[in-house]
Amino acid sequence: MLWIPFTLLAAFMQAWRNAFQKQLSKEVKVAGVTLARFIWASPLAAMYLWVLYQWQPAPFPQVNGNFAGYIIGAALAQIPATSLMVKLFMLRNYAIGAGLAKSEAVLAAVLGVMFFSEALTPLAWLGVSLGGFAVFLLSGASLRRLSWPVMLLGLGSGLAFALTSLWVRQASLVLGLPFLHGAAWVLLLVIVLQTFLLITWLSLKDRNTLLALWQRPKLTLLVSFCSCIGSVGWFTAMSLESVALVKTLGQVEVVFMLLISTFVLKEKLVRNDHLGLVFIVLAAICVMWA
Repeated sequence: MLWIPFTLLAAFMQAWRNAFQKQLSKEVKVAGVTLARFIWASPLAAMYLWVLYQWQPAPFPQVNGNFAGYIIGAALAQIPATSLMVKLFMLRNYAIGAGLAKSEAVLAAVLGVMFFSEALTPLAWLGVSLGGFAVFLLSGASLRRLSWPVMLLGLGSGLAFALTSLWVRQASLVLGLPFLHGAAWVLLLVIVLQTFLLITWLSLKDRNTLLALWQRPKLTLLVSFCSCIGSVGWFTAMSLESVALVKTLGQVEVVFMLLISTFVLKEKLVRNDHLGLVFIVLAAICVMWA
């Protein structure tokens, strides 16, 4: 059951990371806000891995083609996932934008069963379904009036995040290391690759965005720090339990998002947001019992 506290840690830190990303998005372009998630996370992830080996020595990973493929896939998928979520922040308020991206739990369940040999109990499917319904409520959509740009951005972000999570889990499993060490290696390699790709792209195409991040060191560091700690929680939890259950429980992040949105960002919420919160809690209870 260790996956539960790791998931709750991840959800809490991700809620704060999203809030800081939303603030940064007011002054920095989407690509820069995406890079802020990774740029200082690499040394933090390396330090975390070093501490693990000092605490409990373990073999170094044996890299093969499958592992490399999962790492590359996860790194590439998480970049557009984050970029689409940042665009969501620009269209709707913070809690709604991030809530839409949580469609990844439903998508991860479907893709996991279809392509990754994962199996879910009926109670787990109930939890995933309740979580999906909560996401629909939080989107502010209705059967009569759908906001298609927002819905498509949310589903696109959720799909990319779902693929990222599924490939992260597979990478951790093929290593065959203790779960903490395996997750830490996957985290470090994914973040290093993402940082290299984004810095290279911005250096060639948009140096002003790199300068904008440099001029906002505190906010950039906060985004990276929260992202790294959150990713430690996500990656470790997904090395222990199926992605669908982890991401469904992780929807309790919406609880933290609503609190931050209301009391820190001073954004107003509607009745559907509170009803969606109820279904998020019910979904979390179902997957923990499952």
